[in-house]
Amino acid sequence: QVHLEESGGGLVQPGGSLRLSCAASGFTLDDSNIGWFRQAPGKEREAVSCISDSGDSTYYSDSVKGRFTISRDNAKNTVYLQMTSLKPEDTAVYTCVQGTAGSCTISSMDGLWGFWGQGTQVTVSS
Repeated sequence: QVHLEESGGGLVQPGGSLRLSCAASGFTLDDSNIGWFRQAPGKEREAVSCISDSGDSTYYSDSVKGRFTISRDNAKNTVYLQMTSLKPEDTAVYTCVQGTAGSCTISSMDGLWGFWGQGTQVTVSS
């Protein structure tokens, strides 16, 4: 069965860093786009980042651009989200999701995605 599992979340102080992992099983990750979304209590789900199947196309929301970096390690069938300069407003449940291969654009983030992981909690607090 296809499966995505996030890990790497936790509690970090403002200005700190975390690296989230999205490990795929049941399919080869490099055949799919992988997106990262987040949802904070009382707020709607927000598209954070995306990396294309080939890795040559990425997307970042304005709120994280310059602070977050998405990458993939196809040998490990894993996509990473390196988060730096974390802010309290980054606090959310972060979820990775599989999508159809292609360019990652702001428009594609609003499109249909496949299957989702369970999410990992990121809390930025002093």
